[in-house]
Amino acid sequence: MADPIRVLIVDDIPETRDHLSKLLGFESDIEVVGAAASGAEAISLAGSLTPDIVLMDINMPDMDGIATTEALAAHVPTAAVIMMSVQGEADYLRRSMLAGAREFLVKPFSSDELTSSIRQVHEREREKLSRIAVAPAAAATASGLPADLGEIGEPGLVVAVFSPKGGVGRTTIAVNLAVAAQQSARGRVCLVDASLQFGDVGVLLNLNPKNKSVADLMPELEAGGEPESLDTFVINHSTGIRVLLAPPSPEMAELVTAAGLRRVLEALRVRNDLVIVDCPASFNDVTLAVLDAADVVLTVLSLEITSIKNMRLFLEVADQLGYEKDKLQLVLNRADSTLGIRVSDVEHSIGRKIDHTIVSDGRSVVYALNRGVPFVVSNREAQVSQDVIRIATSLTGPRAEPTAALSDERRQAPKKSLFAWR
Repeated sequence: MADPIRVLIVDDIPETRDHLSKLLGFESDIEVVGAAASGAEAISLAGSLTPDIVLMDINMPDMDGIATTEALAAHVPTAAVIMMSVQGEADYLRRSMLAGAREFLVKPFSSDELTSSIRQVHEREREKLSRIAVAPAAAATASGLPADLGEIGEPGLVVAVFSPKGGVGRTTIAVNLAVAAQQSARGRVCLVDASLQFGDVGVLLNLNPKNKSVADLMPELEAGGEPESLDTFVINHSTGIRVLLAPPSPEMAELVTAAGLRRVLEALRVRNDLVIVDCPASFNDVTLAVLDAADVVLTVLSLEITSIKNMRLFLEVADQLGYEKDKLQLVLNRADSTLGIRVSDVEHSIGRKIDHTIVSDGRSVVYALNRGVPFVVSNREAQVSQDVIRIATSLTGPRAEPTAALSDERRQAPKKSLFAWR
């Protein structure tokens, strides 16, 4: 059995220290090794207790959490700090990250948020140490010496879930696909809500955090830097997936640029095995940036004449953009609906075969939506769940690797402009 995660709690309020200790006491893989009432005491205890994680309150009388974090980074660099604050302003977050904090929790937070943050930060620190250990092995291999460590993993696969028409179940498919991939592949899966004005991923997963969206990353990118604090804005969900939400209000969508979102996706590709992006049902520069960056575009349609018409138009545009046919995979949702249109009619109309089908199961889907629980979790044995799991397996299985390789070639090829053919 792995050693428990050693946690030091730092807060000047005794009741808060006791409450956090009791919450973490229920977790078998987490051990509270000490509690400090001040920054100076925290530095002293951290030196003797060598915790893996330090839960740090940002507001303390003698030495605030930011100054204490800077001191810990110098004296106990192996201790990763998770900052806690009742204030969630971006300035507090940036100052905390610059001081060396690995995560930022806004009070009040739930027990699940607390424990998932601790586990996520601890896992990231372990991966960082393993990558550092790989470097000497790589150098030894280059010099002809044997190395026992494996190679660093390849960049992950980016999958865009898109539909040229709304109301076909695109977001529901994206959310359940991410969870199904996480469960089947046991890798790191990140779900990105790129429907920037009216994103619903947070609603479907029962997530509503403050100051944790893709828009909050833009100032850092505009300053000319890399998205180093990206992991701070990615939320750990109880299903195991990691989620980057859309802005909380429509007007904030204007803060997200196409170039900025593309840089975020490339950074997520490095950090995850699979990145699933829920795109809006509209063409704009941001959507096109996602489609260009994606290795696979799952394009969703339904057995409705308007959906079929829009799909035919999108396939024509995709051809003008230079997308290869194997980059696009067509997903027919509610494929067994009795609406007078057969699957063969759809294929004849759009001029290509349907790659994946998902049955209609309104009862299971709506029940899951209203509870904020993906149906691949709440009703895994249902046919609709099995259909989504099958798509996830096709992405995370052997077929995913050549698709990624093809994508590398595509990214180097010149892209046509959407408007070049007009």
